[in-house]
Amino acid sequence: MAAEPRVQFYLGANAPSGFYSLYDQLIDPDQAQDVMILKGGPGCGKSSLMRKVGAAMEEQGLAVEYIQCSGDPDSLDAVIIPSLATAIVDGTAPHG
Repeated sequence: MAAEPRVQFYLGANAPSGFYSLYDQLIDPDQAQDVMILKGGPGCGKSSLMRKVGAAMEEQGLAVEYIQCSGDPDSLDAVIIPSLATAIVDGTAPHG
């Protein structure tokens, strides 16, 4: 049986008119069970933590959506675990 493809997408992008954000559509607040917002400077481990949580959830058989950073391909802006109605989000500008 083939593995499910990893879901990865962007919720923001730099446009001629400035930063365009769809972060308000990350997760429905009325349905969310848990939303964790990480704040910290560059290189402090926000993306690393989100990757570790995502990998642990995948090991448990749960689908995980990875929100890529449009400004840094090595960075994550968020992970969403739809079946748990949970998100972990980078809360530093321009995301927060």
